[in-house]
Amino acid sequence: MAQAYKTETGGGGQEPDRREPRLQRLLVSVRSDRRIWRRGIVLAVCAVLLALVMVLHSQIPNAVGNFGSLNETFLPWLGVFIPLLFGLALLRRSATALIAVLVPAIVWVNLFDSLIFDKTGSGGDLTVATHNVNADNANPSGTARAVAASGADVVALEELTETAVPVYEKALAATYKYHSVQGTVGLWSKYPLSDVAAVDIKLGWTRAMRATVTAPGGQLAVYVAHLPSVRVKIEAGFTARQRDKSADALGEAISHEKLSKAALLGDLNGTMNDRSLNAVTAQMRSTQGAAGSGFGFSWPASFPMARIDQILVKGVEPVTSWTLPETGSDHLPIAARVKLADTGS
Repeated sequence: MAQAYKTETGGGGQEPDRREPRLQRLLVSVRSDRRIWRRGIVLAVCAVLLALVMVLHSQIPNAVGNFGSLNETFLPWLGVFIPLLFGLALLRRSATALIAVLVPAIVWVNLFDSLIFDKTGSGGDLTVATHNVNADNANPSGTARAVAASGADVVALEELTETAVPVYEKALAATYKYHSVQGTVGLWSKYPLSDVAAVDIKLGWTRAMRATVTAPGGQLAVYVAHLPSVRVKIEAGFTARQRDKSADALGEAISHEKLSKAALLGDLNGTMNDRSLNAVTAQMRSTQGAAGSGFGFSWPASFPMARIDQILVKGVEPVTSWTLPETGSDHLPIAARVKLADTGS
């Protein structure tokens, strides 16, 4: 015999669903939890301190271990603490901490929003590239071919050794008709070079040079520089005194440039945020900041954390800027395309 099954309705009518919406239950829980504003005070203080470190980064002194410059070198990475604090605030069920975390989040976006979005364009008439090839590079010819394959019209190389220079010259000869090596830096170009000279950056040996590139779009003063390395030592902090002295000397040389259009290509061992490079960065702008996509970190190549390799320009318009694939160096090569020719009114 067939049996009919039916749901009990408790009186013939369908009983309303008594389950409250999840958001409503959460709001009720929040209102009933009187400690929600008292919990997480330590997290809230940490969030505010993080915001202050970012917004006041230029006020942090360099007197002790150059901490100010160290902080500015890795300034974007302070943002990784924001989701961490947010997660801890959720675990603590702290409204105070959650609101406080908004402060460093807003500061970080305000500082780096120009690097978050893609600003790359099209056009331009000159492509430049720079690469610290690493003195210990085991495959200099492969590195040279990789940089040449970028299509750059002008290439700057840093950390050249006496034994490796002939290898780079041979590997790049087919692509670049003109070149000059000064000390440990060199410049290769598809267009004629003139007025080539070393630039004194107060080191006692040559790690910077200048040349005039005569391209179809006009003349461009090109500086190539490899500023001294910096170190982070427990007993001494962020040791960058020689780098800072050389940056000032390089900035002084660029300030006397007679050509209206100039570019600086090289390893500056510092980021655009580092106040110790102001002698240079106050005169020129970064192609990555003006026409790149993202932060364009270039070092270390295995896990890039900072953009210490730079392409800076003045008097020309950056069109696009990017990072090239890894070679045999501990740095990534970087490139940019600029508009050199005057467009007229």
